[in-house]
Amino acid sequence: MFMSRLKSRLSRFREDTGGVVTVEMVITMPLLIWALAATYDFFEIHRHKAVREKATYTVADMFSREQAPVTDSYMDGAHDLFNSMTNDDSPVQIRVTVVVYDEDENQYSVVWSRVRGTGALAALSDAEVRSGGIPLPKMIDGQQIVLVSSLSTYNPAFNVGLENSIRVETSQFMNLRFAPQLCFETTCS
Repeated sequence: MFMSRLKSRLSRFREDTGGVVTVEMVITMPLLIWALAATYDFFEIHRHKAVREKATYTVADMFSREQAPVTDSYMDGAHDLFNSMTNDDSPVQIRVTVVVYDEDENQYSVVWSRVRGTGALAALSDAEVRSGGIPLPKMIDGQQIVLVSSLSTYNPAFNVGLENSIRVETSQFMNLRFAPQLCFETTCS
């Protein structure tokens, strides 16, 4: 008896086409506003990351073409270039690491690693490179690559259920192009 009444009421409710536009608008408008804000924030997160990936690739390419030893001022300039390309106010860190492969030991080693900017990013160590947590390509004996990583944060414009500060990390490795090794001042392999 109860189920038949419930079914009949639900079917009448489903077939009823009468309603008040104001009530429908009050119900749907917050959902539409949230969907618009969420779409904007999700698009901005992807744009934020894509800009950083392009800047990371550019800085990695810049280092891969370098033939003279890298200096502190060159590193500062690379950080400034990265900030200029990303064009925002969030703090950005970049880490440049040169990694060499030793075929006899079958392991990677860090030749040098430097960080610019303030934050959680630290210089890479041999242990971190050897742990396998950092994706590296297959290399030949004595080959060096430059690995550029960046770390920044994205703060959503709207409160749509995202974290207040989203970490955006990028990483790019590049083979050295014109020289067999890339030195930092007096640090070579």
